[in-house]
Amino acid sequence: MSAVAPDDRRAYRAAVERRRARRGFAIAAASTVVVVGGLTALAVSSPGWDSVRDTFFDREAFTTAFPDVLQGFWLDVKLFVLVEIAVLILGLVVALARTTKAPALFPVRAMLVVYVDVFRGVPVILVVYLVGFGIPALELSGLPSDPLVLGAIGLALSYTAYVAEVYRAGIDSVHPSQRQAGLAVGLTGAQTLRFVVLPQAVRRVLAPLLNDFISLQKDVALVAILGPQEAFRVAQISASSTFNYTPLLAAALLYLAVTIPLARVLDHMQKRSRSR
Repeated sequence: MSAVAPDDRRAYRAAVERRRARRGFAIAAASTVVVVGGLTALAVSSPGWDSVRDTFFDREAFTTAFPDVLQGFWLDVKLFVLVEIAVLILGLVVALARTTKAPALFPVRAMLVVYVDVFRGVPVILVVYLVGFGIPALELSGLPSDPLVLGAIGLALSYTAYVAEVYRAGIDSVHPSQRQAGLAVGLTGAQTLRFVVLPQAVRRVLAPLLNDFISLQKDVALVAILGPQEAFRVAQISASSTFNYTPLLAAALLYLAVTIPLARVLDHMQKRSRSR
């Protein structure tokens, strides 16, 4: 009885895997069609569907409001980018200060612990509200009064606390032997932190950082409570003037156009991390 060649076994296994993948894809597609079709049929056949369609899915209202909502959305994007840059820098500074062991910096570490605990515990909308209306109420010269700047400060204060803890978790996850190895080859403590510890720490927390980016991109809409005409505010004004909520759907679609690609990038990064 002749033995089966290794190449033949590999080809057979590959063919089995391909058939299994095709069968799995067909089952997933069929189940998706059944579920989505069932939910769609349930919504369309409901007694109030005509009213919902006219209120939330009006094509004319969407076409009329979309250009103004899109213009407001660019303000969201610019604010998100600026706040995210500030959060990445400030969060790293806070994390490094909290991980230092220098006795002279104990008061700084204590204040940063209080800062992180407070701003992670208070809802972001409350922080934006307090900063946006509290700072102008002080009537001190030199303090910002632009609602957009104040909203950015409130968002940065809240998200810096979250991102600092993500950074700190990454730094703590690097084994102490890595730092010792850097010192052993002649690097200074600062050089070891910069070239050995931080690259490993940041690489490990990329996925959680991206998750915070997605949350921040949505929470940028909170600056609307201070008055800036960003996408949500523009859609809200249009909806209140026409009693049709389709402009809010237009704003939601614009946010999804940013958050869904970011979510897929996050999934890809997590899959790569698991495979490694």
